[in-house]
Amino acid sequence: MTEARADARTGFPAVEGWSAWPAPAKLNLFLHITGRRPDGYHALQTVFRLLDWGDTVFLRPRADGRLLRAGAGVPGVAAADDLLLRAADLLKKETNCAQGVEIGIEKRIPMGGGFGGGSSDAASVLVALDRLWGLHLGEDRLAALGLRLGADVPVFVRGRNAWATGVGEQLVAITLPPAWYLLADPGVHASTAALFQSPELTKDAAPATIADFLSGNVRGNAFEPVLRRREPAVEAVFAALAQVGLPRLTGSGSGCFVEFANRGSAEAALAALPAGVNAWLARGAERSPLLDAVERHPTGASPSG
Repeated sequence: MTEARADARTGFPAVEGWSAWPAPAKLNLFLHITGRRPDGYHALQTVFRLLDWGDTVFLRPRADGRLLRAGAGVPGVAAADDLLLRAADLLKKETNCAQGVEIGIEKRIPMGGGFGGGSSDAASVLVALDRLWGLHLGEDRLAALGLRLGADVPVFVRGRNAWATGVGEQLVAITLPPAWYLLADPGVHASTAALFQSPELTKDAAPATIADFLSGNVRGNAFEPVLRRREPAVEAVFAALAQVGLPRLTGSGSGCFVEFANRGSAEAALAALPAGVNAWLARGAERSPLLDAVERHPTGASPSG
């Protein structure tokens, strides 16, 4: 029997059969609501920027077909609500796969911050298990499955910076310039449903084009003024970040960021922040590190259990 040992960096069991998969965070470089669709959902326009920083998903295929959580899981999330398990279950059922998997997670992305942590974790499970289980579904089918789990999951499945419309699932890959980001977490868990119901929310922004965005004529996040008025902690972080650059909100969460052209400028800004601001740096990615991990990993796996 192999004795489990703890990985010194993560505390996660480091035994034969486990593999680690990045689940990168994202930023919304702008976010507008342009109307309401016939199905009742709001129509959005945004640009997704992937980051070279995020969570790590750990997977170990099983021969007995069971889907299990290993370790503590996502704090405060019951197994029935766990997007990682739901992603594995959906993929297994859609493909009639006989294999199972154990799933662990090292969380770095704050929950409710608008950095896409849950969606990215789910996407990494879909993409990695497609490889480990030898399913070969392809990007389009995996993205379609991801959409059933959440509107932001497809961009993480596809793994490229993108202009997004619809509910955020209609994606056009775009090239963004290199950038570093100062990220900050006010510690507020924003309810997307409650924000969408706010009478203060602008829901009829004029549609923009990719050219408008690339020329710098499209800015802002529809949720920013609402959250800043409702949440003193968000307003306080905006005030602190305004001392070093132009603060922005990401997604419908409370996370904030400032963009810089290079690492040195970002490091100087981080050092200049007042004490007490929960902030860190991340580099903008040209493409998802998950895609690199998939290319490095052999297809198929010898399951345990």
